[in-house]
Amino acid sequence: MKFLPVDEQMKLIRRGTEEIIPEEDLIKKLEKSKATQTPLNIKLGCDPSRPDLHIGHGVVLRKLRHFQDLGHQAILVIGDFTAMIGDPSGRNKTRPQLTLVEAKSNAESYVEQAKAILDIETLKIVYNSDWLNEMNFNDVVKLASSYTVARMLERDDFTKRFQSEIPILLHEFLYPLAQGQDSVALKSDVELGGTDQKFNLLVGRDLQKTSGQNPQCIITLPLLEGTDGVEKMSKSYGNHVGLHDKPEDMYGKTLSISDNMIVKWFTLAADADESVVKSAESRLADSSINPMEVKRELARAVVELYYDSETAIQAEHHFNTVVVGKGIPDDIPEYSLSSEDLIVNVIFEAGLLQSKGEARRMIKQGAVKLDGDPIKDIQAKISPSDEQILKVGKRRFLKVIR
Repeated sequence: MKFLPVDEQMKLIRRGTEEIIPEEDLIKKLEKSKATQTPLNIKLGCDPSRPDLHIGHGVVLRKLRHFQDLGHQAILVIGDFTAMIGDPSGRNKTRPQLTLVEAKSNAESYVEQAKAILDIETLKIVYNSDWLNEMNFNDVVKLASSYTVARMLERDDFTKRFQSEIPILLHEFLYPLAQGQDSVALKSDVELGGTDQKFNLLVGRDLQKTSGQNPQCIITLPLLEGTDGVEKMSKSYGNHVGLHDKPEDMYGKTLSISDNMIVKWFTLAADADESVVKSAESRLADSSINPMEVKRELARAVVELYYDSETAIQAEHHFNTVVVGKGIPDDIPEYSLSSEDLIVNVIFEAGLLQSKGEARRMIKQGAVKLDGDPIKDIQAKISPSDEQILKVGKRRFLKVIR
């Protein structure tokens, strides 16, 4: 592949990034790569303890895709071994440890979902248990001797826990060292990560120097706030937009963000280029323009990024019909009911929600209606009839027939 001029590569690489350390070294690496027609090794470690991906994860995955599009070798490191330690980044307590079997199972789900962004054909997928499992205790002692406790306590999360007298287990100190050892094993040229991973990424640089390698450059990317505009996007906070959400859900959730998050979402969630971002900023500054117009453009852009333009238009039409017009979409799924059953069971078995517990919560919140009437009792039943419309939340419908 013929590489683009370095300044053009850097324009795409800089998009949406927080820091490039050191940027001048990355430019030199790109210049050498172009001169020798040799792709750089771009490393991204994934934590298989959290297998459900959302567009917050998509930020760093999209940057890895940028490097793929530029002709470089993307390497996805499945942290199946480090998952047994548990990443302490951003944590105020010890993270639960996974078994190797659990980590590998989650990793399969992670890779399958990441296909929505990455070019799987050229992606190199590796498991860090392949080299970390081979280390003996002497190797671990040697690795541990390369860093001091004082350096480890420079980490903000460790410092806070130490000052608050919250226990820090010794094995947690091994996590950044193990992640750094991944960089040594792979001879990575660049490592990507969220801003909360900066310390770990810098450890990789230090260990490569100790091993006599040319140290990697690191690129950190901002953490994307969720739909609440406060907490970072997370399924546990209920503020996430899943990579494989239905288009209409993706569109509707994006419209729910606060106006002050629109520009950041254009950059990170929609992967918009500089001209689109500046246009959004300009229109938001114009008091004659309703911010909802700009937000609708954002919602279409997010859906188009993960689906296509036609699907984005359909998702907007669905929103206008169902949410704005409070109507019922034409193409709702059908569920055949042969005998009386709990509404909770019907919701779950029809696939409207992922668990019966979630269905019960929605009923308690008054978010379930049968033919327009709110269902308040979690033990409420539905009997076979010619046609009944079950509505769950704002955008999920089910036509219940005999």
